[in-house]
Amino acid sequence: MDRPIEQIASDSDPTRTPATGPESSAAGGAEGVPLRQLLIAVGEPLVDVLAAPAGFDVDVRDVVIVDPEEDSGAGACDLVLVIGARGRSAVRLVRGVARSGVAAVAVKVEAEQDVRALREAAIDEGVALLGVRPGVRWEQLESFARSALDNARITGDPDVGEALGDLFSLAQTVAAMTDGIVSIEDTANRVLAYSRSDDEVDELRRLSILGRRGPESYLAMLREWGVYQRLRGGEEVVRIEERPDLGIRRRMAVGIHAGAQPLGTIWVQEGRRSLSERTERALVGAARVAALQLIRQRTESTMGPRFRENLLAGLLENRIDGESAASNIGADLRQPVAVVVLTLRPREQTGASNRSEIELERAEMTSLISVHAAAYRRSALVTTIGSRVYVLLPDLSERQAEAAVSGLTQEIVTAARGHLRSRVQAGIGSVVPTLEEAASSRAEADRILDALGHEPGTEVATIADVRSRVLLSEVLTTLRDNERMRDPRLAKLRAYDGDNGTEFCRSLLSYLESFGEVRAASLALHVHPNTLRYRVRRAVDICGVDLDDPAERLSVHLQLLAARRGEAVPRR
Repeated sequence: MDRPIEQIASDSDPTRTPATGPESSAAGGAEGVPLRQLLIAVGEPLVDVLAAPAGFDVDVRDVVIVDPEEDSGAGACDLVLVIGARGRSAVRLVRGVARSGVAAVAVKVEAEQDVRALREAAIDEGVALLGVRPGVRWEQLESFARSALDNARITGDPDVGEALGDLFSLAQTVAAMTDGIVSIEDTANRVLAYSRSDDEVDELRRLSILGRRGPESYLAMLREWGVYQRLRGGEEVVRIEERPDLGIRRRMAVGIHAGAQPLGTIWVQEGRRSLSERTERALVGAARVAALQLIRQRTESTMGPRFRENLLAGLLENRIDGESAASNIGADLRQPVAVVVLTLRPREQTGASNRSEIELERAEMTSLISVHAAAYRRSALVTTIGSRVYVLLPDLSERQAEAAVSGLTQEIVTAARGHLRSRVQAGIGSVVPTLEEAASSRAEADRILDALGHEPGTEVATIADVRSRVLLSEVLTTLRDNERMRDPRLAKLRAYDGDNGTEFCRSLLSYLESFGEVRAASLALHVHPNTLRYRVRRAVDICGVDLDDPAERLSVHLQLLAARRGEAVPRR
């Protein structure tokens, strides 16, 4: 073999080392790449789009680093990385480089007020603004951006990006851990990713990578040997011994699964060195990681939709203005919108047992939601933030909007009830007049869903259904997060219960929840009324509160409720 297969196939490898030098720069005549395509490849978790007043089709030709102490050297169609200046202190630099005709400026931001100041400057100057996450290293972002530019120019494929990049990185990691040569395939034996190596590869790997799929004659032999049947059976690592007569070197493989559902296979071939002792353990761990990545890819047939979902997430989190997002998510900036949030609530003893199964069920829920939302309104958009799925329903007519949104949400939850093992709960945010206010509808929907976390029997709610519970949840969250608001006298009572095995806190709370009706409270606690009277008197003596004062009585009630909920108060 004249040269390694990785060199033959390098033109399609999105993890190759980025080109450097003048031939790769804009000055050298490099072709521009749309900002949209660059962001699809780089995107989360490195940067957030904060403004895009000229849209996402502006060309990017080079990546330039600008230091406040030096002449920028930035020019037309550059992506400028502003180092050495964070937040508001970078406003002057943003304005300065924008006047050079750059395509986009990337700045590290930490505070919300900094975002507002930078966004205003970028919109004034007509330049895209990217917020770089605080923990991201500049050299990492520069490397990713340059690599994305090179890949896009070579392949011309707008979908080259994070999905394949994750799998190629995983393949390279497994290769380093096993001293082998790695490839990752789907259930149709198509090669999704492979490790780079200067080592010798056998005929099976060479043909697989060149054809992007294992040759049928080899696949038939593997089926005949029972290899695929064993790989589909679970996490067993399967060994295939060397067959010099067939041009096959020793290799090991493991199936990728989500629960009992096969998703693909990871192969590691032995090169010049024997496979390391860590190979089996590395393959099992890699299969679990790959399962999560493949499930996520199933919900992202291309990265273009993912880019729009990221824009929606930015809009809902108030990171990007409505005008920059509107045309790219297909919504009218001036029409009413509403946001619905849904989440899985595992049923007792039937919930998903491992992370990949949970991810698979969440992906199924997201797909189900997307289908129903699109059927209701073509411009509906779905995105996931954390463990919650959000639906933006734009361009609503003011008449009957709330009833229509409520009907759609109930339809989705009813369908989920028949298809998923876990329950689905949904909070419906109020209809707001314009896209710019979508974040406030989302915030309300989140509060509603938080309140439903303590109401397992309720599937769908609006603010009108749970206003009092939302208010209570907000107050209890404030108590939980603000230590100065907590009454040390109640902490003393809780400590006494803990030290002595008493139930004064529980008894006092039951008494307050029953509006001081001793008989009702004692029945709830299954104790004699005189026992409850004694416990309430002792609780008051121990902590020194005054239950005759209405304000203090309310405070004690809230403090005890907050203590009962404890860490169960929802965190997003």
